[in-house]
Amino acid sequence: MSKIRTHRFIVIVLTISVAGLIAESFLESWESWVNPLLFAGIISCWVLHAGQHLTEKQREAFYLGFGMFATLFHGVHATSLFDVCTIITLMFVIFSFYDRIFVLNMILIEYAFIMCFQFLFFVNPDNFTLDSLTISRICLQLVVVVTIYFVCRISVSNRLEQAEAIKKRDGDIESYDNDMDDFLSNISHELRTPVNVVNGMSMLLLKKDSGTELNAIRDAGMRLSNQIEDIQDYTEVKRASLVLEEENYMVTSVVNDLVADYRHYTEGNKENLELVIDLDPNVPSVLRGDIRKLKKILRHLTLNAIKFTARGGVYIKIYTTERKYGVNLCIEVTDTGVGMSRRDIAMASRGLYQANKKRNRSTGGIGLGLPIVYGMAHRMGGFVKIESNRGVGTMVRVTLPQTVSDKAPCLNMDPSSVGDILFHVRPEKYKVPAVRDFYSQMATNLAVGIRRPLYSADSAREVERLIERLHVSHIFMGEEEYNENGAYFDELSKTGVVVAVSARAGFHTNPGSQVIVMPKPLYAVPVVRLLNGELLTPDTLCTDMKSKPMFKDVRALIVDDEPMNLVVASGMFKEYGMIVETAAGGREAIDRYERGEDYDIIFMDHMMPGMDGVEAMKLLKEAAKRNGTDITVIALTANAVSGAREMFLNEGFDGFVAKPIDVGEFEHVMKRVLAEKRITFAGGGES
Repeated sequence: MSKIRTHRFIVIVLTISVAGLIAESFLESWESWVNPLLFAGIISCWVLHAGQHLTEKQREAFYLGFGMFATLFHGVHATSLFDVCTIITLMFVIFSFYDRIFVLNMILIEYAFIMCFQFLFFVNPDNFTLDSLTISRICLQLVVVVTIYFVCRISVSNRLEQAEAIKKRDGDIESYDNDMDDFLSNISHELRTPVNVVNGMSMLLLKKDSGTELNAIRDAGMRLSNQIEDIQDYTEVKRASLVLEEENYMVTSVVNDLVADYRHYTEGNKENLELVIDLDPNVPSVLRGDIRKLKKILRHLTLNAIKFTARGGVYIKIYTTERKYGVNLCIEVTDTGVGMSRRDIAMASRGLYQANKKRNRSTGGIGLGLPIVYGMAHRMGGFVKIESNRGVGTMVRVTLPQTVSDKAPCLNMDPSSVGDILFHVRPEKYKVPAVRDFYSQMATNLAVGIRRPLYSADSAREVERLIERLHVSHIFMGEEEYNENGAYFDELSKTGVVVAVSARAGFHTNPGSQVIVMPKPLYAVPVVRLLNGELLTPDTLCTDMKSKPMFKDVRALIVDDEPMNLVVASGMFKEYGMIVETAAGGREAIDRYERGEDYDIIFMDHMMPGMDGVEAMKLLKEAAKRNGTDITVIALTANAVSGAREMFLNEGFDGFVAKPIDVGEFEHVMKRVLAEKRITFAGGGES
């Protein structure tokens, strides 16, 4: 029984016993002044238990003391000689639940005291006939009491031994789990270095057109890299050691990165699935939170939905609700896949690894997605809700509290942009009706958010009718609708109406057509850019970023004890026009700098023999300070556990880039640490 239930049981038994004692006291005309004390004692027991006043041990001591007082009051009367055995036995039984031998000894001592008192004052010829029957009854009482004492003592000892064994077993299990977590964490860290080499070398060779077989190597390396990161995240979730790294971020950038990941993942795989992203235009443009964990949550939810959806599509809805501390960022991911049972949902909500171990076998993955999502969401102060049934799909809602850095809407319409919008889709083309609803919801929410009139047209004839009646400025459609009436829409696009086709990779319009092709998935960011009249090319519609940044003539020193890491990083950085040199360790980097070699930026590995990266960075900073200059040192390391970025920045590094090197993260750090005049763009402009 739990402690509270045990205490309740003891108080109930004490109440019944003391009530009988008070009744006997009245009948036998015992000391009347004791009865109010007994009554007050029972009231006190219930008050302490109901309100859980005092500590647990103090309450237990009060119950025991009161029980021993009532037993003593009963036992010191002549008529109680043969009854005291029953009372003491009851005391042994109820207070054995304390699981303390000391308590049983106290009760046994009290019994010995009462019997001595009885023999000294009451066991005499005036009160009892000391015949053989009386003596045998007293002896039997002594045997019963001692027997009950030893039975309770053995029972308590057994329970204590079992509790100790369970504690030892739990300790062994926890120790084993910790050892396994340490192993997984260490092995994932060690694997990052060779994976970085595989990924980096394959990308460098692909740029030299060294064979399409390298695509498979690159994809396998990226998949392994993600799984290593998942193992690391999972161990941190289990240990409750996740560290938040909050910074300002743009929701539109998060969505663009998600789209890029989706296109890469579905390239040649599950291209029949529809991904619909419904971003509320009124989400604040700049929020503050842990963007890395937010991206991981989105990635896991999206990939999980895609993995378990054979036909239909995935609908991602992103919106915010205002709160005193800022907003709740809400992410809903709905799919038309296999669904989850209640048992699967319950196990996933407890963070258990791979709720259904057969569920992933045909889809890949290592089954850590939902446990990581739950762990990260809870660490960020949010929560996760899953609604699903077998065979009808799943909806996962993640709510994350975020502060607001810029309240302006993430998507704004140019005031000069006017006109009505047509959404031309044939409903019957979707074999899964839910997909049609996904697109309808997305289009409706977008139109409401940007405050532009939106009309639906099921057929080309309906398009013609609406164009005659309305001031149509833009028409959005799918590739099936274009293929059915391509000539009509080609002519329409030459009349000033912007016609856009959302299509898969490889789709082309008719020669001479001015119809714009928008690569799938269709989502709010490129749609709003198109409505605002920005550059009408697929490249500009797919991203909210400028062309590739270039860091021409930036002198960089890469410090790493792994030769292949130097090759990979050098090849990657040279693609940005940088002048790159390498050093095999911290001491060599310091010697180069003290010899007068000038570098704009130094990339420093962390774990190196002889002198680690932190020590080398501090010595370089001190040398620069003595020279009256400043030097920029970026941590470039496979140590990418939660909180690593904050740790390196606190140590004095100017930035942090994890291995394997993520191009987006590298560009973001470089644009932050370099002066704007040192950055140009492939398109020819400056930052």
